Amino acid sequence: MANLKDIKNRIKSVESTKKITRAMKMVAAAKVKKAESTVKASRPFTQNLNTMFKKLLNSVGDFSTATLKIKSAVDNYPALLKVREIKAVGLLVNSSNKGLAGAYNANVVRKTISRIEEYSSKGIKTYLFIIGQKGLSALKRRVKSYDCEIVKSYINVAANPSAEGAKLITEDLAEYFVSGKIDKIEIMTTRFKNMMSYFVEEWEVLPLKTITEDSERLHDNVVDPLMEFEPDMHHILQKVVPMYITNIIYQSLLEAQASELASRMTAMSAATSNAEKMIATLSIEYNKSRQAAITQEIVEVVGGANAQMG
Repeated sequence: MANLKDIKNRIKSVESTKKITRAMKMVAAAKVKKAESTVKASRPFTQNLNTMFKKLLNSVGDFSTATLKIKSAVDNYPALLKVREIKAVGLLVNSSNKGLAGAYNANVVRKTISRIEEYSSKGIKTYLFIIGQKGLSALKRRVKSYDCEIVKSYINVAANPSAEGAKLITEDLAEYFVSGKIDKIEIMTTRFKNMMSYFVEEWEVLPLKTITEDSERLHDNVVDPLMEFEPDMHHILQKVVPMYITNIIYQSLLEAQASELASRMTAMSAATSNAEKMIATLSIEYNKSRQAAITQEIVEVVGGANAQMG
């Protein structure tokens, strides 16, 4: 039988772990409610902006910077619309700063590695822009054997998703795209489904398309074929294109945060349940050992008494 003191120490250790996992579950449950509400509230705006943007591009003929003041790469909207031969791809990877979120970060990293392998097999180099410490740590170890380079990381953005953080990332991605270092940019993120599930997917960000493949779907809606632009379409596109890209990135941050919190809540719930089962098992083992020890003492006392009487 196991030592009673050792079993008692194990029970205390598991009870301490149970308190931690239960507290983390409660915190995640409180936060995920807010994150879920934010995601659901932002989706209609994202969908409407996407539709409006596609209608706008379908209504514009030639793209030009002749009358524009370009201060940064993100202002050069014609360059962001340009489709080039793909020689290098940028992947914006959404992960978290904290662990104990089940398989959340592992799933994102696995999907990213799969994407890197796919591009490497075609002779295409990948550049990584990583959101979150967990993704950065994991990918640093795993991309060494590929034609891949980690360009930038965004740790604070993962902790506090915001429109300002998304704008910062947009400016970095646009700079690399417009300069020709990267010919295509995708986001590796998760799509929040509900409290119990999410799925990993990639979103194509750049180059922006005129969306000719969506023209039939767009015409199914009520579309006004006449669009007037003030002051002109080029100045409007210069404002709308950065807004569109930033919103895609911001939406991915919100989806990722909700998915992470839901995954952590589920993982901590399972850990708490497992701790309770382990405590019950150890308690039974402790009682058996204790009973065996008592029985052994009784046997020894009876044996000693019989020896004296004999």
